[in-house]
Amino acid sequence: MNRKREAYDRLAVGDRIRKKRVQLGFSQDEVAERIDRAPKYCSDIERGTCGMSTETMLAISECLDMSLDYMMFGEQTDEEARRQENDELAVIHILSRCSKQQRDYAIRLLKLYIASMQIS
Repeated sequence: MNRKREAYDRLAVGDRIRKKRVQLGFSQDEVAERIDRAPKYCSDIERGTCGMSTETMLAISECLDMSLDYMMFGEQTDEEARRQENDELAVIHILSRCSKQQRDYAIRLLKLYIASMQIS
């Protein structure tokens, strides 16, 4: 892969880590425990206020089932893109089998859930 990549952007990396953690339903404390790091350190990484070692990158990558390419540069592998597409199709399939009232309620609940997870 010879294409030039942008410099390491700690804010963007932290944001991708936070979004993936929230998507998986983990708290910062849970991730910190799983990767054997201090919760404050995990918080600092997500806010982009500190860098991380290769070992920490690998631990986060494994814990969150996230490729290093996606973590560092926002590039999804074909497998990750396929997995995301399958998840999206599964949600569409579930909603398509609901009544309009159920679908409206499910969408409201999903929006509330996502909004509440972005606060933590």
